[in-house]
Amino acid sequence: MSQLQHSVEQFLYLKSDLCDKQQWDEYVDLFDEQSTFHVPQWDSEHVYTTDPKQGMSLIYYSDRAGLEDRVFRLRTGKSAASTPLPRTMHQISNVRLTERADSLVEAAVNWSTMYTRHGSSDYFYGRAVYDLKPSGESWKITRKHVLLLNDHINAVLDFYHL
Repeated sequence: MSQLQHSVEQFLYLKSDLCDKQQWDEYVDLFDEQSTFHVPQWDSEHVYTTDPKQGMSLIYYSDRAGLEDRVFRLRTGKSAASTPLPRTMHQISNVRLTERADSLVEAAVNWSTMYTRHGSSDYFYGRAVYDLKPSGESWKITRKHVLLLNDHINAVLDFYHL
């Protein structure tokens, strides 16, 4: 395994662990201030929204401030749909890297999240693409694009599900 592959995988595992432990400050700090976070809506069986400014999205944050606002709402109890917060377990697999000319690394992954809330358990799953830029000995997320593959979900979708 290359050092790059190992480094990116460890970063993604850390991101998942921080989210599962609800260590929000450390989790949010993994995102660059200008990072985008997009979960498109499916338009048909095999076509999803590609431009969040022109079509519907399940989640779209144009920069890290959107994620910071969600964390604020969770911490202050201003998100009734997230009270109480579920317990989650994120898993990342099939990490495939592409080094880009702009010094970014694209990491395409498969993911699944198991969660439980109010005595009910369920899961989310899909694919994601991260654009990562070097930051010291680690990485910063500059883009997170998530395809949710569930046909039906029994929860109000939030960043911690993905």
